[in-house]
Amino acid sequence: MSRRGESNSQNSKRRRFQFKKKWGSLVNRSKANLSRVRSAIAYRLTEPVVRVLARTRLTPSAITWFGFILVLGAAALIITAHPFAAGFVVLLAGFFDILDGALARRTKKVTPFGAVLDSTLDRLSEAVVLLAILVSFGRSPLLVLLVFLALLGSLLVSYIRARAEAVGLECQVGLFTRAERVVVLALGLLLSHIANALVIALAIIVVFSFFTFGQRLVYVWQQTKK
Repeated sequence: MSRRGESNSQNSKRRRFQFKKKWGSLVNRSKANLSRVRSAIAYRLTEPVVRVLARTRLTPSAITWFGFILVLGAAALIITAHPFAAGFVVLLAGFFDILDGALARRTKKVTPFGAVLDSTLDRLSEAVVLLAILVSFGRSPLLVLLVFLALLGSLLVSYIRARAEAVGLECQVGLFTRAERVVVLALGLLLSHIANALVIALAIIVVFSFFTFGQRLVYVWQQTKK
């Protein structure tokens, strides 16, 4: 190969490397921006309520348990054929899910046990609602499969973050986290009177949960390369 050919090859490799570096930097900035947007929205939603709750004797753990009780109520509404009302309750329970953490930070009562309790009840909450949907709407093999995959996907998204943080890595990125899953599932319940609305909602949760799992896996792998 001539020197000119070698030079062209090196320039091509250099351009590809620079493109990958710029693309990776852009992706990382997008992930960080998305995380900041979520935090800003959560702050706007919870701050007025947190200011009031901080003056009471309510603890963050009490809020966590109350949110879980709401989820049990939503599951009961689904099983008794009241999916529209259940959709509203699921949204309300989701609000309490972000409220407990905001209250803990405001009152400086963030504890390891509180974090474990919150994470555990979050997983139980998703499982309870999905199993209630299975009981009430599980006549379709497609819906049964979607419920199973939605539950698996949500567990994988949460597991990879917990496992990464256990070894000292940060892993809060992801296009479709619990907040998005709650909103989409609630919309599916609210619109369940429309044909296939709940199936579509579950399909969205499945696709984007596994996509987010892949996102987080790649992100953790990138951190281990540094």
